[in-house]
Amino acid sequence: MSGTAVVIIKVMPTSPDANLEHIKKEIMHFAEHNGGKSITIETQDIAFGLKALILKMAFPEEKGTEIIENHLSKIPNVSSVTIEDYRRAFG
Repeated sequence: MSGTAVVIIKVMPTSPDANLEHIKKEIMHFAEHNGGKSITIETQDIAFGLKALILKMAFPEEKGTEIIENHLSKIPNVSSVTIEDYRRAFG
């Protein structure tokens, strides 16, 4: 029996000039093709014009977070990927 986890991930671009729309498209493509559900991506102001992307989704628990971190960190113009929250979803 596999469960579902609710995951919140912060994706930091390399600079304020990074194309956030392109990064969002790549994140959505990954999430949708790996079982992500209820996917949202919000923009969070950091400092000096830099904005982070906050990905929230339900994700198959058996896949774990390594697949997320490995794939998202390979997107062009992504500086870092941090799992902000990971919890098992019930119901």
